[in-house]
Amino acid sequence: MIAEKNVFNVFVIFLVSHLIVWTLVPSLSNENLPLDTIEHLAWASNLEWGFDKHPPLVAFILNFFFKIFGNQDWAYYFLSQIFVIIAFLTVYKFADEFFNNKKLALLSVLLLEGIYFYNFTTPEFNVNVCQLPFWALSIYFGWRCIKFEKLLDFAFLGLFISLGILSKYLFIYLVIGIGLLFLYSLQKRKKIKFFNYFTLILIGTLILLPHLIWLVQNNYTTILYGLQRAEGTGSFLDHLIYPIIFLIKQIVIFIPLFIMFFFLIKKLKVKFKFDLKNEKLIFLFCTTIVPILLIVFTSIIMGAKIRTMWMTPFYLFSGVLIIYIFKKSILKNDFKKFMVIFLFLFFLSPSIYLGISLANENKRTDYPGREIARLVQNKWENNFNNEIKFVIGDEWSAGNLSYHLKSRPKWMISLEDKVSKINVNQGVIYVGNPKILKKVCPGVFGEIKPVGYCMIGQK
Repeated sequence: MIAEKNVFNVFVIFLVSHLIVWTLVPSLSNENLPLDTIEHLAWASNLEWGFDKHPPLVAFILNFFFKIFGNQDWAYYFLSQIFVIIAFLTVYKFADEFFNNKKLALLSVLLLEGIYFYNFTTPEFNVNVCQLPFWALSIYFGWRCIKFEKLLDFAFLGLFISLGILSKYLFIYLVIGIGLLFLYSLQKRKKIKFFNYFTLILIGTLILLPHLIWLVQNNYTTILYGLQRAEGTGSFLDHLIYPIIFLIKQIVIFIPLFIMFFFLIKKLKVKFKFDLKNEKLIFLFCTTIVPILLIVFTSIIMGAKIRTMWMTPFYLFSGVLIIYIFKKSILKNDFKKFMVIFLFLFFLSPSIYLGISLANENKRTDYPGREIARLVQNKWENNFNNEIKFVIGDEWSAGNLSYHLKSRPKWMISLEDKVSKINVNQGVIYVGNPKILKKVCPGVFGEIKPVGYCMIGQK
């Protein structure tokens, strides 16, 4: 039993424990940062207002962190957990105001440890993790906008929505849910404060504007990439099979949470009625269920294969929704069994992560990126006297060089000009197929299987 006055202390202990465990475990078990993190760090070395695959915010954040911590791997696992913790704090704050009950607020967050998006996959800082705090904060300030109608809340909502979109376009599904919520709310109000909504749109537009300009100048490449990723094979059955597969996967993902919840209730008794006058239920439906329904409709209409990791931020308020529906059945004064299951899952997830990491030596995170960079750096210094300014090649091999080399060269996936025309004063390493590079390289060639390196510098 947790006393009301101790609930927040328990919550803080949970946050600190989560932060430490999920920073230490990957830091100690991984030789190299995960693929997505390396890719986004490559983008961060050569910042633009957008990239072929995603909007730019993840790269800006990583660039800021790199300037502070350099190429220390633990810092990026720590960064990832900061984003998770901010999301957890926001969910707790929202649930506390929503239920006016600190115990239910705590349970709303603890249940999230049953979803592997918020523990097992978080060491890989990517656009999915980057969305988490902005998703949570957008829902929280959406709630405050409807409840209090204060200008500052609308300003914050515009800020966090735009940052969410700059993390990943899929964030727009939440924006649609919030938009429906506002339409529902407005039709019930006698007086509408239009300036609040104008402020929200203005702030959001101003923050998005540089990326929108970049998008137009680059032929909407990021949008086209997203559409291609979601594209099915063209078979009619895709429109049926992929949505079903998606829904089955979501049920499997929720099994640990359902197990935790089973030990939280006296008796599973559902007396549920969808009441259109229940503003709290409508709010949770629009912000939690509507975005998921939109994903399902996308899969049905486009025949799209929805990748599981895309759903990372979608379930942040699932604990709040479940508790709201079943709150009358919850054992409010006896959390012993629930806490046993929670603690078991809390330690099981990092144990599995650690076990997989140590047992399997052929993962991306076992890539000897630092050692390869050392060998490349030595060969460079033995042949040239200028710094390495650019690395050209794929996001993984060339991206690792950009991250590990001491000069932190800018990464580019390709050059318009041929390698032979590069100015030697630039200090360039071209990374790619060793058979091709060996034939065309005008500088010093080297190979660390299965990758070739063409070094062009000033002697």
